[in-house]
Amino acid sequence: MAKVSAVEKNNRRRKTVASQAPKRAALKELIMKKDTPMEERFAAQLKLSAMSRDGSKTRIRNRCLISGRPRAFYRKLRMSRIALRELGSKGKVPGLVKSSW
Repeated sequence: MAKVSAVEKNNRRRKTVASQAPKRAALKELIMKKDTPMEERFAAQLKLSAMSRDGSKTRIRNRCLISGRPRAFYRKLRMSRIALRELGSKGKVPGLVKSSW
């Protein structure tokens, strides 16, 4: 199991990203437009850099929903390899058969 504080921090980041996404997208669009004056683009860049860094989508860490483990994460199933193996052995994952010989 991962530390509860690490999992909660990641959840807090997800909420921050969701709330700031429209504003960040608008600022980025303004920055990328070449027909806007340089002063406006620079002011938008300053506003974007003044925003919380946790609002950036790249700050989110993919973690297992069951254990919170950050490594060996399967995106399609949203769980780690260890949790996948345990649930696969119990027959709780549809379409997955764990082989043993």
